[in-house]
Amino acid sequence: MVLQSPHSLQSSVPAPTNGAKRVKIQLENGASPKDNVAGQRRVSARLQAAAKRKAEKKELLAKRKLELLGEGGGRSAKKLSAETNKVKQKQKQKLKLQHAQTGIQQPPETPFHPAEPKVSKKVAKMVERAAKIAEGLDGTTTTPNVAEKSAHIKVKETVRLFNKHYLHLVQEEEKRCGAAKVAKKAARANKARKGNVPDADGKGRAKRPDLKAMTKMMERNEVLYPQKRIGNIPGIDVGHQFYSRAEMVAVGFHSHWLSGIDYMGQSYGKGEYKHYKFPLAVAIVLSGMYEDDLDNAEDVVYTGEGGHALTGNKRQIRDQVLKRGNLALKNCYDLGVTIRVVRGHECTSSYSGKIYTYDGLYKVEKYWAEKGLSGFTIFKYRLRRLEGQPTLTTSQVQFAHGRVPQCTSEIRGLVCEDISGGQENVPIPATNMVDDPPVAPTGKLNLLICYEYCKSMKIARNIELPANAAGCGCEGLCWDPKTCSCARLNGSDFPYVHRDGGRLVEAKHVVFECGPNCGCSPECVNRTSQSGLKYRLEVFRTPKKGWAVRSWDFIPAGAPVCEYIGVLTRTEDLDSVSENNYIFDIDCLQTMRGLGGRASRQQDASVSMIQKVDKNDEQRSESVPEFCIDAASIGNVARFINHSCEPNLFIQCVLSAHQDIKLARVVLFAADNIPPLQELTYDYGYALDSVHGPDGKVKVMLCFCGAEGCRKRLF
Repeated sequence: MVLQSPHSLQSSVPAPTNGAKRVKIQLENGASPKDNVAGQRRVSARLQAAAKRKAEKKELLAKRKLELLGEGGGRSAKKLSAETNKVKQKQKQKLKLQHAQTGIQQPPETPFHPAEPKVSKKVAKMVERAAKIAEGLDGTTTTPNVAEKSAHIKVKETVRLFNKHYLHLVQEEEKRCGAAKVAKKAARANKARKGNVPDADGKGRAKRPDLKAMTKMMERNEVLYPQKRIGNIPGIDVGHQFYSRAEMVAVGFHSHWLSGIDYMGQSYGKGEYKHYKFPLAVAIVLSGMYEDDLDNAEDVVYTGEGGHALTGNKRQIRDQVLKRGNLALKNCYDLGVTIRVVRGHECTSSYSGKIYTYDGLYKVEKYWAEKGLSGFTIFKYRLRRLEGQPTLTTSQVQFAHGRVPQCTSEIRGLVCEDISGGQENVPIPATNMVDDPPVAPTGKLNLLICYEYCKSMKIARNIELPANAAGCGCEGLCWDPKTCSCARLNGSDFPYVHRDGGRLVEAKHVVFECGPNCGCSPECVNRTSQSGLKYRLEVFRTPKKGWAVRSWDFIPAGAPVCEYIGVLTRTEDLDSVSENNYIFDIDCLQTMRGLGGRASRQQDASVSMIQKVDKNDEQRSESVPEFCIDAASIGNVARFINHSCEPNLFIQCVLSAHQDIKLARVVLFAADNIPPLQELTYDYGYALDSVHGPDGKVKVMLCFCGAEGCRKRLF
């Protein structure tokens, strides 16, 4: 099927787009691109920017040294001057006394030359610290004059850290349970002496990695807001979604993973809250666990805590008492303090089985005690939502920005039922509610710019792929990282966990997957990125960014979304004159070294692959990548994914059939838990003023990503 390039359809929407795809593999935040430089053939713009930043750092360091030395020297000079005067006075008095006793005439006073002022140890350490920061030797990416991160970014980074801990612990649980299964199978095969299978101690049963991740963050003081507070939490707006109670604890939004009422104790009776009466409730969770609850959205009758059978049948088994959380809610009524209300709903896509939505601030208007449905005394609290807050999303808790269509007839603005023409596992519809009349990303409206949808990489004629790697000798599924040769390339561990169809534990320089010569089956977890599209994607038209992509399904953090597909070609074969915004440079070497001024990924086993690369290849990569992916005429859905300064996807290099890092596959993975109908984006990674036109002048493209921390320019 021949499909139309989004950039050829700007007649109805002349505004610039974020569709420029001249990008280059970069770190966790996404790809780092390069573009043409006047008079040169695709010279790396990122290297130029890096050299410029390095020079600026050196200049800054020199200035800082002078400032620090000037401050330290000034203080030392004053102190030394006072000491010098004292010494001179003592010398004069001593000489006068000697001359008086001996009768010797006093010699003329000789000029005093003080020693060179010395810099204090504290100032010297400050200078050394500044030097390390400028040279990037202290492991930090701190740069001067950088604005503090916004509250929303802090929340996002904290949740990402929680997901990282969670996936590592899932990996540990899967290894433990896998070892238990192997032991169980071996015991049965060998007919153990006592005839018992080694499962009585519970080794085969899975634990709660989400609770372990929460505990680890608390032990390491990684909770974003460890101190409880009344009212809204910075960075968490009405409609924000959590995918487990443990995730709320990690952020500090609700500090109990089981109890429905979060409250301040007597220890908060100092400082800004010293005039309050404690305990005092700050947040509650409505999740349908009590049979006497009544939820009318804006008006809620909430049942207090205690006396509940924790068996899932919602039944009361004893009377409630007015203490702890119940007393805290009563004190909120007395003092008129507002409470954060979170609603939990069933959600099959969430690993906890529920999704929790923040629905805003409520006020306790009344409380009373009565006999509940089971005949026991319960406390009930009527809460009413404060006015002036955003509209509730409870009825569409999974979809903060709309409702996912259930069939083709419900798709608004449908212009193409499947842009892949049936090639993908799931159809990819295209919608357009911007243009009038609406146009589709298909057809031949512009014969000079059209493309063919393709789900697999095409190879240019003058490129010969390396021979397939030997592969592992595993059978069925790869389970033991100690015996799997592919796992050893990843640092003697599998990069993915089985949960949710396969999730990448954390970003790596290069991920080594099982390939054609491996003995394992296509269902092996170490082939996760090779399984094709799993999520229902939609290409849709935007007012300012051209075409974009969103998912109808929830995408968990670490899940592969799609591969960047096009024509694998040599960079030197590209036409340096024509405008092509769909070039993706393959440059694992620069990615491994963390060039471009971004934070380098953690060291892993894949770094050793650098030493296997020929020096000529290494030098060539320093100037320009040898290979790239051209998606201008042939490509897949990835070519429509836009840039964002705060993306929810990241780029990952993957090697499967062979081990040549110059020809690595480029795969986009979810950086966050992505709710349905949220636009999918990654960071193109352009440095400002890094792109030049044929005339040598700097090109400028505005950015319309809409992120809170948007840089306002794509390049």
